[in-house]
Order: sequence, then structure tokens, then C-alpha cells
Amino acid sequence: MDKITAWLAEHEITEVECLVPDMSGNARGKFTPTDKFLTQDSRLPESILVQTVTGDYVDEHNELVDPADTDMILIPDPNSVRLNPWANDPTAQIIHDCYSRDGAPHPISTRNILKFVLEKYAKKGWEPVVAPEVEFYLVKRNLDPDEKLSAPVGRSGRTEKTRQSYSIDAANEYEPIIEDMYDFCEAQGLGVDTLIHESGTAQMEINFQHGNPLQLADQVFTFKRTVRETALRHGIYATFMAKPMEDEPGSALHLHQSIISRETGQNIFIDSKGTENNSFLNFIGGMQKYTPGFISFFAPNVNSYRRFTPEMAAPTSLHWGYDNRTTGLRVPDSSPQNKRLENRFPGADCNPYLAIAASLACGYLGMTHKVAPSTPYQGDCSTESITLPRTQEHALTLLADCEAAAEMFGRKFVKAWSAIKRNEYEEFNRVISSWEREFLLLNV
Repeated sequence: MDKITAWLAEHEITEVECLVPDMSGNARGKFTPTDKFLTQDSRLPESILVQTVTGDYVDEHNELVDPADTDMILIPDPNSVRLNPWANDPTAQIIHDCYSRDGAPHPISTRNILKFVLEKYAKKGWEPVVAPEVEFYLVKRNLDPDEKLSAPVGRSGRTEKTRQSYSIDAANEYEPIIEDMYDFCEAQGLGVDTLIHESGTAQMEINFQHGNPLQLADQVFTFKRTVRETALRHGIYATFMAKPMEDEPGSALHLHQSIISRETGQNIFIDSKGTENNSFLNFIGGMQKYTPGFISFFAPNVNSYRRFTPEMAAPTSLHWGYDNRTTGLRVPDSSPQNKRLENRFPGADCNPYLAIAASLACGYLGMTHKVAPSTPYQGDCSTESITLPRTQEHALTLLADCEAAAEMFGRKFVKAWSAIKRNEYEEFNRVISSWEREFLLLNV
């Protein structure tokens, strides 16, 4: 707290946002005057961890948290202290860890799940390094859920009508928004690097500098808030839905991963001659073997599975390849010390803590169980048969059969996640779509 107290005084902070990432990866918490924050314990009801994206509580609520709806104890992480640059008064935002009343890390906190996985790596003397790439769409304000989304008007007064991958001029159409976004990111110390215009209309991608997985998850969590706020200030929306428009590509959150030896500081994926070794191949093998069971953490929502569509720039199978963007697991060209694996399965709608945890968990299991990968794929993998789940229900069935997920994340968390996501699926399944009314009303 000494470090936090000094930082708050230095920046003359009058209010603190006490933040907790929920199951969806969104911010829950409270606003607290600085003097109260420094003198009082922060607490939140643990029931917020078992709410669905619609705000409902699952039927298993009383089995997963105390029926009395007791409070969790919140402990601020000094490494997560940042300014809130869009607030009217000097405001700090601080991510908190959740603890049970007995002082143990709360087993349903998504940030804790990532910390649990990192502890397993630490016991092996390994230190994971990740670099996320986050895609999102800028869209017109949309007040009617039945209305299709569309690109916003740019500086030229026109909207995009064609795909313009890597177009500088297309990105510059939204220069005022992008400049504000970068200013907000700089004020918060976010390690954002390159911005590109992706293949969808008004679709952007931000690359983050590589680093510690927990800190990068915090940055992605903060970045999503930042982009949404920036877009609102310009009268439009930013969405991280995995597939917001039917005729446009989905949005991903690609993860580049490597592992460093804590003892030597060297990349454990290569040998002394700079050649790929068994640790690297086993990491890939683990990603292939265990991804099906963990896929609901990469694709957490009913909309997520619309992204896994052939010829829409998203993976549909478990193949891997060298510098092959049609595979779900890609080995980019790099120097030996930068040898890494890119996981292209997660959607932009994922909870970054859980997606990073799941990805590292699969690789960890591959290395510890010495799982051999398949032969690297060459050519266009999108022509292969679809082997990934196409529905949330299928993904949750695979999770229920995945003992490795319970081993890595804890049985209670897996039960809570499954209950929440099955509740969301059933609620979605009650909605009759316009397609059904259009083609089935009078034709069946």
C-alpha cells in the first residue's frame, strides 16, 4: 500500500475505481474517494462472479458461492495502478485480486485462474511471455438490436464499402478516434504497438508489446474499456464481438507465446544451436490435444462460434504450420531467441485472463505429458474438414469431459463457468430469429 499511497499523492488523485474482472472480462467494482480507499477495506459480493452476461444468477448459485451472499476481500495490485484519462476529476483505476474470507485466493476469480496457471510454470522454473493482438470494429451507434451493424462515417463523410486490409488511407479515415485512443493508452502506460486496418470494414487491430502474461491480460482488460470510451466520445461504438456482421470477418485475439528459463533467461523452445527442440514441439502438441476441451475459454459466447467459418480468416481445425495464417496454430518467422507459437483460436470477445490461462495450460500439459504434434500443415488449411465445435453447447460438452481443465483451473471454477455459459446458451436458444420467421413461417 505504500507504493499505491505515494502514487495517489503524486498524481493528486481524488477518486479511485476499484476494479475486478468478471467472468466476461468486464469491469465490476466501485468508486471510492481516495481518503476512504486508503483507510477502509474494499469488498464486493462474491455473487458477481456467478452472473451471466445478461445479469442473471445461475441455478447453482447457492452451490458455488455462500447462500448468504457474503463479501469477498479485495486486495489492490500495485502493478495495475493507472490513471483514468477520460474521467473529469483526477481518478485512478486499480485492479484488485479477490480473496475469500479465510484469506485464500477466491477460486472463481478469473484473474486468480491465470495466476494459478503461472504458479505451475514457476514451479518448473519457466516464465511464459505473451504478446496479444486484439481486433475490433468501429460501428455506427446502434439503438435497435434488430438493426444490422454498419461502419461509421469517416473523415471523408463516407462509410467503407470494401475490404481494405492494411490500408493506410482507410485507417486514416478514423484518425481523430485513433489519436485519442493512443493518447489514452499512453496516459495509462499500455504497451500498445502497431495499429493496422484489418480486412473487415472499419476493422482495426492493435498489437501489444510482449511481456508478463498477467500484466498483458491487465492491459487488454484496460484497453477494451479505453477503446469503448474513446469511440463513445466520437459518437460511435467499438465492439469486440467475435462476429458482429454476417458478411464480414470475425475479430480475434491472437496470442503469441514463448517460454523463458528463469535460471538462464533463454527461450526453452530452442537448443544450444538455436534449433527447435522437443519442448517446443510438445507445447504445440499440447495445444492440439487439449484445445478442444478448453475451447469455451477461447470462444466464450454464443456469437463466438459464428467466427469459426471457412474462408472468413478464422481457424476451423487444429492443424499447425510455419508462417501459415490458415492454421489455428502458427509458427511465425523469427530469430531463434524469439521462437514462439501464435494461437489464433481466441476471439476478441474472450476474457483475456482466461484465454491466456487456457492457452498456457494447453502448452504446459503438452510439455509435461510430452505430447507429440502432428506434421506441420502446408497449403490452405481452410479447405480441410471443420473439426472445431460450431456451437457453445458442443464446447461445453467437451469441457465437461476434460479432466485437464479441472486440474489446471480447479473443479469449482469449471463448474461455475459451465453453469454460467449453459444458462446463457439456453436463454439465447429461446429467441426466435428473423431467419426462422423469414424462411420457416409459411414454408414448413
